[in-house]
Amino acid sequence: MRKIIHVDMDAFFASVEQRDFPALKGKPVVVGSPSMRGVIAAASYEARKYGVKSAMPSQTALKRCPHLIFQPHRFDVYKAVSAQVMDILHQYTDLVEPLSIDEAFLDVTTNKKNHKSATIIAREIKQQVFEKTQLTASAGISVNKFLAKIASDQDKPNGLFVIKPDEVLPFIEKLSIKDFFGVGKKTAEKMNRLGIFTGKDLQAWSLNGLVKHFGKVGNFYYSISRGVDDRPVVPNRIRKSVGIENTFVHDLETAVERQKQLELLIEGLWERVHSSKKYGRTMTLKIKFNDFKQLTRSKTVLHRIETLEGLSNMAIQLMDEVEFQKKVRLMGLSVSNMEGEQSHNDPVQLTIDFD
Repeated sequence: MRKIIHVDMDAFFASVEQRDFPALKGKPVVVGSPSMRGVIAAASYEARKYGVKSAMPSQTALKRCPHLIFQPHRFDVYKAVSAQVMDILHQYTDLVEPLSIDEAFLDVTTNKKNHKSATIIAREIKQQVFEKTQLTASAGISVNKFLAKIASDQDKPNGLFVIKPDEVLPFIEKLSIKDFFGVGKKTAEKMNRLGIFTGKDLQAWSLNGLVKHFGKVGNFYYSISRGVDDRPVVPNRIRKSVGIENTFVHDLETAVERQKQLELLIEGLWERVHSSKKYGRTMTLKIKFNDFKQLTRSKTVLHRIETLEGLSNMAIQLMDEVEFQKKVRLMGLSVSNMEGEQSHNDPVQLTIDFD
């Protein structure tokens, strides 16, 4: 039986701000900009009481909490703290899979400290995190990644929650479908329309029925509703893309404005690609218009893009292929396809997505 821990830092960015600026403790704090186009990157628990949450437009957050305190992001500080936390996790096992800067899975079935109890390991990790960073973390423990992730959300902040093997099915049966890790908002709404509101409802469906309504991912839903998740904890996940994007304070109307912003994106992307040494063969341009319709254009070449000139030329080519009949709200550039396989130099077709 596997022993999986999910460690999740509590309100990470906002908590770092409250730690470094004591006057912010106990107050509704968010990391982000209060501008018209600003988006909340993180919210303290005091802010969450007002319904403020990450990815929310700043203006919406201000309506919910007029006395909200905005802090500019300090990503260098967050990365340094994250590195401290990851170092602690690696004291127990090399099987550490970061999901993001503030959370990770650990497989402690066998571990460097020879602890038989995953609960003891989780408590030690939480204590070390607090001692070294003065921040709290929540931990979830169970027999697989799906259950450990859900468990870590059960007792926040500074929580520790265990789902034992004999508790798995009873726990899932009562779990709201919207709380299933891997079931997004739109999928949950679709399930609700089909009469699926809890894990027990999901268990009642056949595999064929789920695949019919949800495609291949129906296999995953069928398995997790029964507590089955064989995915391993994968350390050192390969970065699949490097990208940069910008949402503009004012929509771009002219070709001159678009060209200037493209040049800034090219410079920023090259800096990230060059510093990370992640050179790819596919470039993707993302455009979001002022009506929120979005398109992406991509092109793949035979050899990796390893110069600023090469990156710039490809970005300009993609930009030239777009017909701009509306104002532009957002632009983004990314480089992917870093494995280095040979392929035909065929451009990817234009796709339009609706948010």
